[in-house]
Amino acid sequence: MLAVAAGVCGAIVVASAKGGRVLFMDDEEAITMMAEKVVRRLGYDFESAADGMEAIEKYRAARNSGSPFDLVVLDLTIPGGMGGREAMAILRKEDPGVRAIVSSGYSSDMTMSTYHEHGFRGMIAKPYDIGALTAAIHAAMNDPG
Repeated sequence: MLAVAAGVCGAIVVASAKGGRVLFMDDEEAITMMAEKVVRRLGYDFESAADGMEAIEKYRAARNSGSPFDLVVLDLTIPGGMGGREAMAILRKEDPGVRAIVSSGYSSDMTMSTYHEHGFRGMIAKPYDIGALTAAIHAAMNDPG
């Protein structure tokens, strides 16, 4: 399991990715755009979703097409929509091996400190530090489960 808090890591060097697909769920466009740049720079394909329901639909479609996501990053709180904790519960029922990271700007939410109890392989606090985000993605992608 991995926990990385924003600002803790400085610049880091991460080995090149061997490919893979990342689904990133967040309701803030600026965060999604920054995450896309980081994920693509790491060598992964990127797709985004604005809320948990859309993330679940995209995850299902990818699995059904034979090209599943290797990692899902789920924002814990989506105003007016399904958040990461609820989406993860559904994803785990459908795919117990789902590989996911929880993300939030609300560090006081217990899910952030007990992320592993909800099936997440890691957590990343907002605002993101690029090095911390890189480390979290790399560790989750290489976590054998």
